[in-house]
Amino acid sequence: MTVLAAAFATMACAQAQQAAPKQQEPVKQAAGEKVQQVEVKGSAQAYDPRRDDTASKIVVNNAEIVKYGDTNVLDVLKRLPGVTVSGGAVRMRGLGAGYTQFLVNGERPPSGFSLESLAPDSIERIEVMRAASAEFSTQSIAGTVNIVLKRVVSKASRELKAGAGLSRGLLSPSASLQLSDKAGAMSYTVSLAASRNRFEQDVRSIEENFDLARRRTMLRESSAHNVGVNEGINIGPRLSWTFANGDTLSWNSFANKHRFDMTSDRRTDTSEGQGVPLPDSNSRTAGDFEYARTDLNWVRKLGDSARIDIKGAATYSRNGSDIRRLAFNAQGDTALDSVTLTGADEIGYTTTGKYSTPIGDGHAFAMGWDGGYADRDDGKQRRETGLPGAFPINSDEDFAAEVTRFAVYGQDEWTITKHLSVYLGARWEGIRTTSSGNTFATTTSRTGVWSPLFHTLYKLPGMKGDQVRFSVTRTYKAPSTSALVPRRFTALNNSVTEPDYQGNPKLQPELALGIDASYEHYWGEGALLSASVSMRKIEGYTRRGLILDTDGRWVSLPVNDGDAHTRGIELEAKFPLKAVMKDAPNVDLRASLSRNWSTVDAVPGPNNRLDSQTPFSATLGIDYKAGALTAGASYAFKNGGPVRISENLGSYTSVRRDLEVYAVWKFNPAYQLRVAVSNVLGQDYINDSTYADSFGSSRSRTVYPGPTVARATLEVKF
Repeated sequence: MTVLAAAFATMACAQAQQAAPKQQEPVKQAAGEKVQQVEVKGSAQAYDPRRDDTASKIVVNNAEIVKYGDTNVLDVLKRLPGVTVSGGAVRMRGLGAGYTQFLVNGERPPSGFSLESLAPDSIERIEVMRAASAEFSTQSIAGTVNIVLKRVVSKASRELKAGAGLSRGLLSPSASLQLSDKAGAMSYTVSLAASRNRFEQDVRSIEENFDLARRRTMLRESSAHNVGVNEGINIGPRLSWTFANGDTLSWNSFANKHRFDMTSDRRTDTSEGQGVPLPDSNSRTAGDFEYARTDLNWVRKLGDSARIDIKGAATYSRNGSDIRRLAFNAQGDTALDSVTLTGADEIGYTTTGKYSTPIGDGHAFAMGWDGGYADRDDGKQRRETGLPGAFPINSDEDFAAEVTRFAVYGQDEWTITKHLSVYLGARWEGIRTTSSGNTFATTTSRTGVWSPLFHTLYKLPGMKGDQVRFSVTRTYKAPSTSALVPRRFTALNNSVTEPDYQGNPKLQPELALGIDASYEHYWGEGALLSASVSMRKIEGYTRRGLILDTDGRWVSLPVNDGDAHTRGIELEAKFPLKAVMKDAPNVDLRASLSRNWSTVDAVPGPNNRLDSQTPFSATLGIDYKAGALTAGASYAFKNGGPVRISENLGSYTSVRRDLEVYAVWKFNPAYQLRVAVSNVLGQDYINDSTYADSFGSSRSRTVYPGPTVARATLEVKF
């Protein structure tokens, strides 16, 4: 990396000297000659981060975010090129959960934060960064998705939205309010959003065991009837002052409350083999999540276009759950009556600072720090009784974790010529996690990662709109706090396909060396064709291990095991139909596809891919506008297939097809009606896992129904 950077810098200096312009003699005006005046106008809209930034970035504005009337930001993300959503986790390059970094306003949200609780109406833009930059954490092996909440005030505005969704006869209302205005040097923005989503579903599961001759030795079927509700409310106030010397001071806050409540009745029937000890159960699960954040941001302008940007923030989150469960044996007697109460409180403080200044012509140098401290207290109370004479369980677990994080970085983006720009950056980030509890010994984990970064953008001379990119990055994936803590979470009917879970305090971060290259062709307004390839070598790959403990229970835990390799190809096209057809209607088209491969060295083949990797995904979209009507559709396809997680464990991901349509009718500048239908095809969600050893094999398959949802929203500006 050092030799590469030095060689490139030397070449850049030579090109810059050769490209120095020669001084020209002033042009003399002839007597009586009329001088032609030329007016040059600049606009911030002329800057396109997708095209002009040296590091690859896609920016999705608010108009695209709210197009389909979503109440869940996950539904927005699944339509973005190169992004897939699976099980509530956002993924890039097909890599599983944890490899894609998720940020809110450039910072990592606290543990327990759910994307489902974030309303799209409160979002200003979404930034999808395919390669790491030094300014943000380099815990982004696959890439980074940064959600920027509404902050900018260009003019006074007031907007109210009220809508409702309908699915299987259940009504789910939602509403949002946006207010912004200016008063002299001060401006303010307030956003408020609330939603209530009701659901009812019948979940089906089947579990089979086979001997070595592939004869079935057990067949077990389960059905569960779930009824529940998701409720959430967001509020985001912002105040900003601009002083006479150009300095700015802003106060930004965001508060979120999310509630989940579900009742479930489950029955398990065993038609072949030995039955489970608790075939019937009913339960109620209630959960509350609260999150609040406030920060103060000061930007001080210095001479020669330099400036200092300092921000301090405080966060608070609380995540609690109440699980009440009754289970019955084969004779119908109450064999389990349990209550499990959990509560986690986390307080965090962060500080960031950035000094940026131009250095000569074309240099944009920046350096800064990023630090944080979080204190998490977690408690769990379990009260359990069984049949008469059985020994009751009364356990109280207390757990505390302290996470300290600090990073320093420097970066230089250099426009060497009008065709060539280079980005050089480096970041060191250290994390210390200390966890303690009354059921395990105190453990401390320390990690430190040095990340050099290199990006280049070359605009091909003589070929208007054609450019190539190349990046070399060092990134990593740090273990989550829950993955480090050796707490035990037990399963109701413990088996190889339904094991207990426990963290591993010896877990180390995964380190990745990445190479990215792409070719982009821009023609016409809004027209783009791009092709990109990527490779990652991951050291210390973390996979899901499975052990049988001394009590005869199966336990799943994360372990570091060798290296893994990934490769990928992404293609994207978007353009107005008028760019290829004369006198075409006002239609915009977009399409993307991603093909990904991976291998895990420690796992024998075939299908020894990274766990939950999406091998192939594609999106298609069309938008049409005619007078007061705007309409469109989006289709997302995601292929799965078999994955061998370890020598014994495997899983299968089914094909996923999502079709959505929308239409907006604008009655006048103040009123418009938006109608959308999601999951038009009624696609179900399927989980499939397998286990095989020298005695035979097991397979478990669960189908979660995916309902079709129709939603109508009235939008008013006043």
